[in-house]
Amino acid sequence: MIYFKFPFDEKLYSTDENSNKNNIIFYSFDGLTRIDFNGNILETDQENFDQKAISSKSLPEDKNEFVAETKNEYLKNLERVIEVIKENQLPKLVYSRRKIFTDFNEIDLKESFNNLCKSYPNAFRYIFIDGENSWMGAFSEVLGKFNKKTHDFETMSLAGTLPVSENWSEKEVEEQKPVTNYIRNILKNYSENINESETYDHISGNIKHLRTDFKANIQPEYLDKIIQELHPTPAVCGIPKEFCKETIQRLEKFPREFYAGYIKIETEQTVQYFVNLRCSKLYKNSVHLFVGGGITAQSNPQKEWIETELKSEAVLKNLVIS
Repeated sequence: MIYFKFPFDEKLYSTDENSNKNNIIFYSFDGLTRIDFNGNILETDQENFDQKAISSKSLPEDKNEFVAETKNEYLKNLERVIEVIKENQLPKLVYSRRKIFTDFNEIDLKESFNNLCKSYPNAFRYIFIDGENSWMGAFSEVLGKFNKKTHDFETMSLAGTLPVSENWSEKEVEEQKPVTNYIRNILKNYSENINESETYDHISGNIKHLRTDFKANIQPEYLDKIIQELHPTPAVCGIPKEFCKETIQRLEKFPREFYAGYIKIETEQTVQYFVNLRCSKLYKNSVHLFVGGGITAQSNPQKEWIETELKSEAVLKNLVIS
């Protein structure tokens, strides 16, 4: 069972589970795992939000015995990451961790999801329980949006993170540039007419990012190929992609699973792809919060730790627990 809301749309949607159409698909970061939600997408009456289907009693037990990375472990690992970046002259590499929260007896999933929706109206927001998997998240980065009628394709370069009240430094500006260049160079292979916006602030709860928008007209048969080339973007992986992906899997303490993967939503008018970043894996006895940051040669490990703590609040502060 899945419930979700599109950005800037407070209608609640689910699937009827009555057809073989795979209109909603979650892809893992490494692309090796996917979860399909069969059925047509339908608007759901919020007053009759199915409490039983997303009851915490339906959540699986956490039997992983994972021990979250301590601050000292994270700082030491980040020093290794920065060494790799300098040795290989990488523009950027994204390093992530899990924060594991266990200080509760029960989660009110319905109210937690409602809180998340109110906090992030400009995000794609979802919650699902699917046998052994249960995830909840809200993030506003669009990997791609394709209009089936006009063949217009939209995407964005979103990188660099600071608390809303702080001013951008060279580190964040330099972090966002390779993401923008990466997307621009891919789109050039599929379209002769590309519109690119100025870079501007993108507010997401208590933090902000640097954002540049792209729009191009493409042939429908190229859509899947473009998405495969875009994912994982430098914003969630690094440059060069394959080297950074291998380094991430070698240095990070836990697998990312669906964190930093993407979600495909297809309707009659559009195909949309959302990056799955501010997200958590839910259990009866724990919540695994996935957080990361773009690391460059200029990164300060202490500041990066603070950034991941801020990002973890996206879900954590909205949990209703007892």
